[in-house]
Order: sequence, then C-alpha cells, then structure tokens
Amino acid sequence: MGSLDPVGATDVESPATAAAAPPGPADRPAGPGGPAVQSLPPQEVFAALGTSPRGLAPERAAELRGLHGTNELPRAGRRGAWRMLASQFTDLFAVVLLIASGITFLAYALEEPRTTGTLYLAISILCVVALNAVIGFAQEYSAERTAEALQAMVPHTCRVLRGGTPAELPVRELVPGDVVMLEAGDAVPADCRLVEAHDVAVNNAALTGESDAVARIAEPVAAGPPLEARNLVFMGTDAVAGSGRAVVLTTGQATEFGRIFRLTAAAPRQKTPLQREVASMARRVSGAALAIGAVMFALRTAGGQPLVPSFVFALGVMVALVPEGLPATLSVSLAIGVRRMARHNALIKRLVAVEALGSTTVVCTDKTGTLTQAEMTVVDLWADGSRHAVTGVGYAPVGAVEDPGPVLGLLRAAGLCNNARTVPPNGRNGWRVLGDTTEGALLVAAEKAGIDTAAAQAAAPRTAEFPFDSDRKLMSTVHETPDGHLACVKGAPQELLDRCDRIHRGGGPRPLTGEQRAEVLAAGDAMAAQGLRVLAVAQRSVGTARPAQQEAESGLVLLGLAGMLDPPRPEVVASVDACRRAGIRIVMVTGDHPLTAEAIARRVGIVRRPDPLVVTGAQIDALDEHGMDTLLARPGELLLCRVSPEHKMRTVAALQRRGEVVAVTGDGANDAPALKHADIGVAMGVTGTDVAREAADMVLLDDSFASIARAVEQGRAVYRNIRKFLVYVFTSNVGELVPILAATFTGFPLVPINAVQVLAVDLGSDVLPALALGAERPEPDVMDRPPRPRGERLFSWEVVRRILFLGAFQSLGACAVFFWYVNGSGIPYADFTADSPVYREAITMTHAGIVLSQFFASLAVRTDRESVFRVGLLSNRRLLAAGFLGIAFMAAVSYLPVLQTVFNTAPLDAVHWAVLAAFGALLLAADETRKWALRHRAARKEAGR
Repeated sequence: MGSLDPVGATDVESPATAAAAPPGPADRPAGPGGPAVQSLPPQEVFAALGTSPRGLAPERAAELRGLHGTNELPRAGRRGAWRMLASQFTDLFAVVLLIASGITFLAYALEEPRTTGTLYLAISILCVVALNAVIGFAQEYSAERTAEALQAMVPHTCRVLRGGTPAELPVRELVPGDVVMLEAGDAVPADCRLVEAHDVAVNNAALTGESDAVARIAEPVAAGPPLEARNLVFMGTDAVAGSGRAVVLTTGQATEFGRIFRLTAAAPRQKTPLQREVASMARRVSGAALAIGAVMFALRTAGGQPLVPSFVFALGVMVALVPEGLPATLSVSLAIGVRRMARHNALIKRLVAVEALGSTTVVCTDKTGTLTQAEMTVVDLWADGSRHAVTGVGYAPVGAVEDPGPVLGLLRAAGLCNNARTVPPNGRNGWRVLGDTTEGALLVAAEKAGIDTAAAQAAAPRTAEFPFDSDRKLMSTVHETPDGHLACVKGAPQELLDRCDRIHRGGGPRPLTGEQRAEVLAAGDAMAAQGLRVLAVAQRSVGTARPAQQEAESGLVLLGLAGMLDPPRPEVVASVDACRRAGIRIVMVTGDHPLTAEAIARRVGIVRRPDPLVVTGAQIDALDEHGMDTLLARPGELLLCRVSPEHKMRTVAALQRRGEVVAVTGDGANDAPALKHADIGVAMGVTGTDVAREAADMVLLDDSFASIARAVEQGRAVYRNIRKFLVYVFTSNVGELVPILAATFTGFPLVPINAVQVLAVDLGSDVLPALALGAERPEPDVMDRPPRPRGERLFSWEVVRRILFLGAFQSLGACAVFFWYVNGSGIPYADFTADSPVYREAITMTHAGIVLSQFFASLAVRTDRESVFRVGLLSNRRLLAAGFLGIAFMAAVSYLPVLQTVFNTAPLDAVHWAVLAAFGALLLAADETRKWALRHRAARKEAGR
C-alpha cells in the first residue's frame, strides 16, 4: 500500500520558474484546446498523444526523436584540461609576476652592458609562475576527476512496445508516445501516463525527498499539480510494486526531473569565504608591491641612478613583497585537508570548500536519508489492550517483540495483506525491501515475532485484492485458509476503526464498545505523538473467494495497531551536539509532515525546547523577501516542513543575506538547487542521487551526518593553519623588504638581497615549512569555539601585528649582518659593484640570515599563546625536516659554484653561521616572551572575575 498521508505540498513551482520551463506532463494537452492528459480515460490517452496500444511505429519514433531530441539530460559542463591549466595563469599574483617577467626581459634587452643577473631574474619569475600553475592544476584536476559523478540516475535500457513488438531499447531513444512496460524494481525512464496498472506503487524520493511508496492508478484524475496526479509517473523515480504500462508524455529536460536539473544549472556557484579573502588579499598585496616598487624606482632615478638598474632594483622590491609561493602552498595545504577528510568518509570536490566548512554558521539538513536511515521500522505494537515494544532497526530481521503472544494475529494478518518482500544482503547492499517500505517493515516485525511470512503466505494463498487508494485509506486481501476464506485489511486507524464492530480480546473476538473505541484512538494518538506512523490491522471471515469490496471491508475484527518510524542514524545525536557546541545552528528542511519532522528533530537533539518554530512551504509562499528575513532572524529552533526545491533555495538565499555561511545537506534531486546555491553543499554518497552529488561541494561516502561534524573540525583546522603559514610566509617578505629600504635610505647603491635570492627564499626555503604548518592537527578545543564571523578577514590586524612583530626581529638581524659586514670592510659605498667579493659575502649573509630566522619563525607560529616547548618541538617532525632542508639548500647556494654563479653568492664560515643562528634564536625568544605576557594577562583577567 502507499503512504497514508496525502502527497500534497511537495513541489510548488514559483511563477518565474514556471514561466521559463517547458510544459510538464500536467500541462501537456490532449490536442488543440483539449484537456490535460491526466484527466482522460486510458483509451483516449493513445489518441490524444498520437499513438496506440501497440506503441509507435519505428519510423514515427525516429521522426519524433528528430523533433524532441534524445531522452537524456545534458552532462554538466566540464572544463577541458587545457582550459583548467590556462586558468591557473589568471590568478592576480600570476598576472603581476608575468608582467614583471616580461618587463625584466625587456630590461635585459635594453641593458648596456647586459648582466646575467637580470636574465636569471626574468627566467626565475617565469619558473615561479609555471611551478604555481602546475601545482594548482594538478590539485584541481585530481579533485575534479576523483569526484566526477556518473549520471546513472536514469536507467540505461527499458522495455518498449514498438509496432506491437516488445523491445528493450536504450532509454535515450524514448520519445513522447512510446508505450513502456513497467514492473517492480524498474526505474521510470521518462514522465509517463499510466494506461494499465496492477497494484503499481512508486518511490518518488528522487523528486520529493521522501521515501514512502505511493500507489499509482490508470484511471483519470482531476487536473492539478503533476506530483499529485496519481496516474503519472516520473523520470528518475522507481517502481517498487506491481506492474503496468504507461505512455511517455515528456522526455529529457521537459520532464519534472529536467525542471529541477535546469533549476540547479541556473543556480550560481557561490564563492567561498576563503576565495573572497584570498582574492582580496591578493589585490591588496599586489597593489602595495606595485606602489612601493614605483616609489623606489622614483627615488633612485631622482637620486641620479641609471634607469635600467633602478628599474631592476624596484622590481626586486616588488618581488620581495609578493609571496610567490603562496598559491602553491595554499593549494597543497587544502589538498592535505581534502585527504584527511577523505579518511573520514568526506569527499571534497572543490579544494576551497575545505575552509568553507570551518566557517559554517548554519546547517540546513534534510531529514530522510540524512538524519534518518531511510528504512521504515516497526517499533511499537498495540494489541489486546497493551503495548509491545519491538527492538532492532532497519530491514534485517534482527530483534524481538516484547511478549509476542497477543500480537501474533495482528502480525500474521499484516504479513498476508502485504505485497512487499525482503531481500537478504548481496555484496555491498544490506537487507532491502522490494515494494512498499511500510509493508516491508511489517514483514520484518512479523519475522522478529517468529512468524515465517513466506510460509504463512503459501499456506493461505490470495484469492482477491482491493488495492490501497487515498479515498478509502485501506488495503484488503482475501485468502483461502483451512477454516474458510479470510479477509485481511490494514489502513489508517480512524478509517479502519469505523468499519469494525468487534475487537480481538482475551483470545477471541468481542463486541467493540464505545469505551474500547476511545481506548484504540488514545493508543494511536500516543504513538502519533511520538512521531510514529500508525496503521491499524483487522480481519473477518467471508463467504466466498472473491467477495465484494463492501463485504470484505465491513464488520471487521480489530486486531491492533502498528507504530513505525524511519529511525534516526545512531551517530546523529552526538554529531548534532558537537555542532551545537561549535556554535552552528541546525535547521531541518524537509518535505515531510510537521509532526513527523518535529518528532525526529527531538530524537536527534535538533529540537530541545517545547515550542520550536515550525513553518510549512505554504507559509513560506505567503512571505516576501522581508518576511523571510524576519522569519530566519528569530532566535530559537526552526523546522521547515512540506517544502519544495524553490523553498530550500529561498531559505539559503535569505540566510546568506543575513551574513550566515550556509551548509546544505541532501540526497535527492530535489535538493540539488539548494546544494549548489549554498556556501557548501553536502550530498549523500550512498543513497544520494547523482544530480545531488554533482551539485554538491562535498559528498559523504558513508551517508553519516557525523562526518559533517568531523569535516567542520578539519575545516576549522585548515583555516587556522592557513593563518599560521600566512604569518610565516609574510614574515620573510618583511625580512626581505626592510634591508632593501634601508639600503635605499642610507645611500647604498646595491640591494642587500637580490631578486633571484628572494625567489630562492620564497620557493626554495619557505614552501616546505609552510606546507608542514598547513598539516598541523586540529587543536583539542577547536569544536568548542564559535564559528569565525563571516566578515573576519583572513589577513586581519591580528595577523598583521604578528607578521610585523616577527618581521621586525628578522629584518633587524638581516640589516645588522649586512651593514656590519659592508661597513667592516672599510670600502666606500660608491666603490661597491655586483661582482665585489665583499658585497657577495654580505648578500649571502643577508640571504642565510633570513633562511635561518625563518626556521625559528616556523617554530614560533605553530601556536598563538601556548609555548612551543610545551607543545613539543618534535610533535611536527615534518616541519623540522622541511626547515633543515631549507637550511641545506641555503648551504648549497653558498658553497656550490654553479649556484654561486646564479645567485651571486659566496661561501660562509662557521662564525657567520653562528652569528646568524643567534639572531634566529633571538626571534624565537622574543615570541616566547610575547606569548608568556599574553598568558599572564589572560590569567590575571580570569583571576579578577
């Protein structure tokens, strides 16, 4: 039988969308000016659609295919590899460096005499851009190809009548007018009108988000919303019971499924907070680099320096300010976060989505399949005046019925009045139900009570059936038993109770009194108040194998009630609690009934107060933009029920207008538009549809809501790690820039560190430690902090102050060793040349000083307030290894002749290295002192409370 609730309010289309969409099945006319196809008798449907019970002739089908196109949805556009690679060169840092490289080549061409240093600089900048592009491309290409979902939602083949001959054809070849044959287990290949139906039931979860099977008939119904038409079936849904024939109405993008596909495609992909922050930082840093470089160029030319050398000097200043290794470091750091999340069953499709999770402030979660297991389970039975708990969840016959004796008759009748069957585990699939999930739950409950349902059905063969329909809200079957013919009936409690005149009590039927009626209704209400779906079961003896429906469904003996629910996932409660502690608001957004939604929300902890705000889709339709903003601004717990895809998108947009960072979870095609529009879309990997997975930024490989909490934790860790390596990277930029400025204002004609050396620091020494900082584990209290505000800058004043503090000590050391060495030589500034041995040793000292102090800076930035010695110097062995590799590379630059030629360096002795290490240790000591002061101040503040 189908759902006992009406189907309404599942998919309300906005006027704007309806105007833009091609006609759906409910709009398709029978002919010029004719009525909608759903309101025609089956025999008239064929004529209205230009076909016949024998189906289309092959020639006519080919003609219609040319007119309507193939029955498939266009694959989501994918950028080719070359376009993806080319996009790596449009990053603002890349553009600035490409321009700088081009101008440097020009300067080399104009130089008289030409110097190899200028040429090395131009080539080095190009190599930096190429390296960043290759790393970014490799990460993006790998993530996109790994997460690419196959469009398997639509079946590959279907059974069709062509010219009266059954044929199995590719689904893409279907055209309007084709006659398709459906059986239980088939996926519906297009939007169709049933013309023959034998106990057909379909699962519309892909469109409505709800997993209840709904009965379908072939008789005409009144015109109305498509999803409420009980004689229509839709692309992407599944036939779970019965068999029938249907005429194809619409194919491809004209279907209801196609309408949601278009809605999803039209939704713009939102930029994550990190994308916005990095873009903003890139603009500010590039602007500052260009401005300071221009000022340096102007100062040197005004002081009488030659034009080309002055330009090369200014270019060195600019290169010193641009963190060339940042794009690559950022990409790889995010990729590390992706791999960590994958180990927790969360597949990230876009690298930047990693950090967006960490800044999430609101999670809009679906119910069915996300918070629940999408497996109806009988948990409570009422019979003979008492309730009997049922243990075990899902479709596995594992569990027991408390005191099963009084409920055996109830479960035996429910097992007979049943068209479902359970299927044992097969490969990766667990226990499944073929047919209506409610009926499957009753079969499982009977098995738990010790009833062999297959044997019971064989011993009492069915002789007649009166299928469920929404008017009667009942289903009846007649069976031949050794004691005669028995009618078994199940359905909505009130409707079934009205047809009963007896009740099973004390081992046999007794007259049903008014007091007992009230008792039955009270028991049903108590179950419903717990969020259970309640069915009543009754039976009676009938005189013939095929009685009239009236006889089979009147004068019944009430056997009892069955209460069932779609159980919450066991791990959800802890995950919801973790999100609450993290300051994340959870809003349930579901197509289900408000009472059911509230009951599940209470079970998992989303609702704890007695008065949550429950809003339906119809109420949302009555709200304008201001009304939506007011609704979502209200504090407290919020449930949105009976909502459509448009309602979900409106909710997400309204939350984003309020400055929230919104994550949306879902598994159905109906969730896809909201998934794409959200800051972070989270799709289910096992039960989710391919359209949902395609639209999402993250796919949960185990469908576990708990993976969301773990992913948020990783996302927050990634953000904090990004800030750590930002401080680290820009500290060296300050250390490179200040000596250059000091040389300008003291009148020294050359730079204390040349542009090629700057690139060597930024790429040869900084990248690996920065990556190691990006791999730091989450801090223990990361989920006990509120989400960072949406307006908080990645490059905040807190970060800038830390950079200036550490950079001051680094630049102090670099300036000190350079001018100590230059002034100690006794050579006048004007006599220094680029080939002077003293100058080469001095700039090698500057270069090595920055590299060594960066090693100590990497240790300092691991923590904000805690001492790095308390955390443990060896707790991040990758960082130590990366730092020593950077120092080894610096030693190679100092001692290897081939690198001395490229970088214009000279060998250093042990005393030089000792002095430089002392300056680096001074930086670490200063930062440890700063952290001690912060801890001391915080302790005093805490003591004063």
